[in-house]
Amino acid sequence: MTAPIDIIKTNLDNLTSLWKTVGIPFNGFVETPIYNYCKVPGSDWPNRLWFKQDVTPETLTAALAALPTGKMTIPYWDIYGTNADEYIIARGGVKSSEQAGMSLKLGRPFTGAQHLRYELVRSHEQADAWAAIYPQSFGYQISGEILKKTYQDIRFYLAYLGDQLVGTAILHCVDGIAGIHGVGVIPEMRKKGFANEIMEHVLNESIELNAAYATLQASKMGIGIYLKMGFADQFLIKNYAFITA
Repeated sequence: MTAPIDIIKTNLDNLTSLWKTVGIPFNGFVETPIYNYCKVPGSDWPNRLWFKQDVTPETLTAALAALPTGKMTIPYWDIYGTNADEYIIARGGVKSSEQAGMSLKLGRPFTGAQHLRYELVRSHEQADAWAAIYPQSFGYQISGEILKKTYQDIRFYLAYLGDQLVGTAILHCVDGIAGIHGVGVIPEMRKKGFANEIMEHVLNESIELNAAYATLQASKMGIGIYLKMGFADQFLIKNYAFITA
């Protein structure tokens, strides 16, 4: 009998696998028994420090001492019931955002509206186009060099309405789990149902890739869309911004 899946662990494993996959080509991924971090030059993302167990003052001190200089985000998985993120705040971390960890068991394909067409990034030109539009939706930069070095391993989508580029998405499919990220629509094209349409397209792609579950980390703006699609809200991620000297 197959053991039940630990969907929270699965969600986080997929997320941190994405960061690792991005960091390795830039020699920017560092792994230790206690924590890992990823730093990519010239990009606002991922630039993350994450812990393998709950944070303690000792592990936080060790990790901060090892970090390269510059901006870094520490995501705190609020799954331990300890409020140990207080240690992060005490060391100067400033909460920058919160996300809901969500998952969906995949089954039948979605059959909603199909106004958009999609391209997978498979060239440097497409990578540059994706990187140019992404900040319009999210307010931070993902370097085009990241896409150029990883599009063989990570699926980056361009969404077009006719000839106009209107949105993006990322799909990181590993071990039957489809991690969905970066689903965004430029401001002037919002409230037209396009974010929902992009999500359905990526979910259908995940089904074709034989993924059993889809996972994501939703902002407050996106959580309502995902709940309506059947995603379950399961845990909270608090993101803390640091600037290391």
